[in-house]
Amino acid sequence: MADNVRRSMPLFSMGIVQKLTGLTARQIRYYEENELIHPERTAGNRRVFSFNDVDRLLDIKSLLDEGVNLAGIRRVLSEKPLEANRPAEEKKAMSDAELMKFLKAELVHAGKFGKATLIQGELSRFFR
Repeated sequence: MADNVRRSMPLFSMGIVQKLTGLTARQIRYYEENELIHPERTAGNRRVFSFNDVDRLLDIKSLLDEGVNLAGIRRVLSEKPLEANRPAEEKKAMSDAELMKFLKAELVHAGKFGKATLIQGELSRFFR
C-alpha cells in the first residue's frame, strides 16, 4: 500500500486525536468548522481522522503557540498543501474488506513484537 494512501486512511477516533495532539474536542471541531481539517465521517456520523489530519492539527497547534491567529494559520497552511486538505469526497474510498485486512494486519504485527499500537485498544473489539 502506498504511503500517501496509508497516511490519508481514516483510523483515529476523536479521543485518540485529543490524546495525540493535546487539543480539546471543541478546538478540533472549531478547526473543522473553519475548514482547516476535513475528517471522514462514519455511518453514525462520528469523525474519523487520518495521520494527515493529525499532522495538520499539530501544525495548527504549533502555529497557535507561536501566536499566529486563525487568518495567519489559514495562509500558512494554504501554502503547504496536504492530502488532509482535500475534502472527504475527493479521497479514495477504501472498501470494508481492505480496511478490515489492514486493521487485522496492524493487530497481528503489534502482537509479534509485544508492543501495543495506538489503535490496538480501539481495534481489538472488532477481532475476537
